[in-house]
Amino acid sequence: MKIEKRKLTTLKSAYACNSIEVDGQTRILLASEAKDRCLAWSGPDYTESHTVWEGPGGTMSIVPIPGANGEFLAVQKFYRFYDWEEAQVVHVRPLGDGAYQVTDILHLPYLHRFDLLTVGGRHYFIAGTLATTKATQDDWSNPGKIWIGEYRGVGPLSLSVLKDGITQNHGYSRLSRDGVMRGLITGREGAFEVTPPLTPDGQWSVRQFMDWPISDISAIDIDGDGELEFATIEPFHGQYFRVYKKIDGVFKLIFEHPEVTEFYHVVVAATLAGKPVFIGGCRRGKRQLFYVRPARSDPLVLEPVLIEEGVGPSNVHVLHEKGRDIIVAANRESDEAALYFVTE
Repeated sequence: MKIEKRKLTTLKSAYACNSIEVDGQTRILLASEAKDRCLAWSGPDYTESHTVWEGPGGTMSIVPIPGANGEFLAVQKFYRFYDWEEAQVVHVRPLGDGAYQVTDILHLPYLHRFDLLTVGGRHYFIAGTLATTKATQDDWSNPGKIWIGEYRGVGPLSLSVLKDGITQNHGYSRLSRDGVMRGLITGREGAFEVTPPLTPDGQWSVRQFMDWPISDISAIDIDGDGELEFATIEPFHGQYFRVYKKIDGVFKLIFEHPEVTEFYHVVVAATLAGKPVFIGGCRRGKRQLFYVRPARSDPLVLEPVLIEEGVGPSNVHVLHEKGRDIIVAANRESDEAALYFVTE
């Protein structure tokens, strides 16, 4: 496949990215984890940007609200190191004049990742707090939690704790399996699959399926055998990018990226040019953005393919458009918002 890059702009500590649909038009969003901006670029050419907010920044996650014409939720005030007590969720609504209305709806210290899982027309909020309290940057004595609730629209969001005791509760990805949206959450204790209620009066469920320290995780059937493979970053902000396959009921390591260095941070399951891949990235060492695919010589063997070196991505988001895919990249270590256009 062919990949061409376009740098959108310089954005200090670029961290979070996603996309929304406003009146049928795609807008790409990129936000800073520093005390800085969130910017939007409108399709189909994505050449001009406008400001969503000037601050306060500290944005870890951006999640579109399904069926809400571009409205989305985002984290703010989760700043670097351990100054995370003020972390909050805001509701953002695009206005007709190109501006945005931003409303605080939830204060949740140490909130890092969250999502909206839709089941039966109901939107369920799921969130992970990295810790509960921290006295220093290296203090992990008060583990994080999984928080849940039903999102019913703008207004105060009521949450409860589904599970506590998850140390370095950093990773989250969405998984659709058996027609149901689920969340994968990771920490020092391992990986957990969280399923929202399937009926209005149903219950949430949590299933642990890995039991070793994992920073981040994502899943896709990369080899086409009908079973999911799981890519992980290990341990917290770790030096290993790995892929596991379940064989005879046990997870077996089938791939490890050849560069062993601290601070892998991107692991996203996606399709590029119609083929399943894992997209990865690291914020130290060679600071690569890459993807992992089955080798052409042997589809049972996985191989890494370099997209770019020296950029240090924090997060990526994949868009599928007619005739092309777009990797939206928050290249944090190079302070840039970038697009990578993928064609066959």
